[in-house]
This record gives sequence, structure tokens and C-alpha cells, in this order.
Amino acid sequence: MNQPINTSEISVGVVGLGLMGCSITTCLLMSGHPVVAVAPLPIDMETAEPRIREHLAKSFQEGLLTKSLESYLQQLTITEDYGLLKDCKLVLECTLEDIAIKKSVYDRIEAVVADDAVITSNTSAIPISLLQREIKLPARFLGLHWTEPSHTTRFLEIICGDLSDSQTADWLYDLSHLWDKEPTLVRKDIRGFIANRLMYAMYREAFNLVENGYATVEDVDRACRNNTGYWMTLVGVFRWMDLTGVPAYHTVMKELLPTLSNKTEVPKLIDDIVKAGGKGVLNAQGFYDYTPEEAKLWKETYEEFSYDIRRLALKYPADVVKKKLAQSTDEDTAI
Repeated sequence: MNQPINTSEISVGVVGLGLMGCSITTCLLMSGHPVVAVAPLPIDMETAEPRIREHLAKSFQEGLLTKSLESYLQQLTITEDYGLLKDCKLVLECTLEDIAIKKSVYDRIEAVVADDAVITSNTSAIPISLLQREIKLPARFLGLHWTEPSHTTRFLEIICGDLSDSQTADWLYDLSHLWDKEPTLVRKDIRGFIANRLMYAMYREAFNLVENGYATVEDVDRACRNNTGYWMTLVGVFRWMDLTGVPAYHTVMKELLPTLSNKTEVPKLIDDIVKAGGKGVLNAQGFYDYTPEEAKLWKETYEEFSYDIRRLALKYPADVVKKKLAQSTDEDTAI
């Protein structure tokens, strides 16, 4: 596990080619892996290649690719044949959040891959320990939780289930750095993992504020953009408290925490939207009112933003201060 990793020698399988599966496939291609992309749904055979090609073309325009677009596509096989996964050392499942569907996929994967192949799930809602029950060799199974668009964002969670092999987790942790990620290793399985637990606590309070008339949807989003969104690309919640004074947060918590929402039911605001068929910008029905043109432009603008924010984030990696200290030491030594 401690040997140098050469991505070109690690064939990766991706099962499930929706929006997320296609951007994950793009990320793996950009990182040098040969990729076997399996389409569980016939429609994926029509839509996957154009999506991946579009992601690669945009990444080429943004200067993220070191070779021609076609050279990356030559490393890609899109198929409905699970048998082509047989030589993959790592297989990523990216299907619907349904245990029965996932089990049927795992059965087909395990029927063809070697016993030492690593299998992962991109689930964001189902505990990894629960999914391990559907695997014949559970020690080789972990969670890999990505975010969209996977080929530009630096987020990745590596989740250990109760039966996951720790060395395999360490290998994935090392490998993911070659995918240009700043990964989080979730050492103990918990529903929602890290990022979603933090974010859904925030979502719940956002619904509480709107539904009880304290603020509008626009007000809440504006507050997030101009406060939390201002600093969170650089630091997380604990570093932020360090930077801005730990005792102040201790004082506020004593008074504020008891007043926060702890409701367990789905908020009415989102329930009404979903029951009315709303899917957000996908069909121009969500928390905001959109014309079809506005919905399309919001999607395009977010994609544009993801490249811009990537450039900014790369200037400030997790070890930015350590690097500055090292540089300062080198300069002092030179003097």
C-alpha cells in the first residue's frame, strides 16, 4: 500500500452514468486512469459520452488538461457489459439511493472482479456498514462520497464501514490526492458522514427561519453567501473559530443552541415543492421562480463558478500556512 501510485496502471470502473457518474468519470480520466464506465440504464449509453466530452472540452479550455481531449477519451470505455470490469482494481458504484438496486449492482460487480479489487459506493444517505451487508467480501468495500461537479471540486469523503480494511482506506486516501482532492477520511461510519451532517443541520435551521417568518428564502441565501460563503473556501468551522476568537463562540452557544430547531420531520416548504413536482433548475421549479432561460443560465453560471472558485481554492490549500513557514525558513537560511 505504501508503494508509489501510478494512475495509468490502475483501471477504474464506474457503474452509473448520470450527472454525477459522468463528472466522476471525467475526474478519473483527467487523473490518468483507464476507465470502464458501465451504463445500467440504456439511456446512459446515449447521454454519457456527450456529457463527458463536454466536461473534458471545458476543462481543456480552462487549462486543466495536459494532453489533447481525444487522448483522454481513448482511455474511456462506455459499455453495458459488466464483464469488462474484470481487470479493474477499483470500482465505483454511482446508482440510485436504493439498497435493492445497489445490491443487484454489487452482485454483478463481484461476479467478475478479482477478490482484491476495491469496491466503493457514492452514496450520500445510506450508511456504508449497511451496504457492506450486501457484499460477499465486505473488507474491500468503502464509501467514496463526491460532490458535483466532481472534476472541478476538491471535496471527497472516504468512509470506512464497520468491516472495512483500514489499509484499503489509506490507499484510497493516498490515491485521491492524485485526483486533485483534499479528502476527508471518515474513520467511523455515521449516517450522512461529515459534510452532509454539517450542511443538513444548516438546511434545517434555514427552513426554520423561513417557515416561521424570520426571513425570506432570498434573505437566508444572501446571509450564507456573504458570511459563511465568504470564509469557508479557506477554512472550516474550527479554524474559523480559532481565527475569530474561541471564547466568543462559547458564550454565544450557551444562549443560542437551545433555541435552534431540532425538528425531525421534513420541512413543509420543501415537501410542498417536491409534491408539486419541483426539481429546482432541472425543471425550473424550486424555492425560486425561474423561466426556462433563467434555469439554464443558473446551471451554466454554477459550472463557470466551479472553475473560478477552483482557481482561487488552489491558491490556498490546506497546508498553505505550513508552506509559507517553510518558505520563510528557507529565505532566512539563505540570508
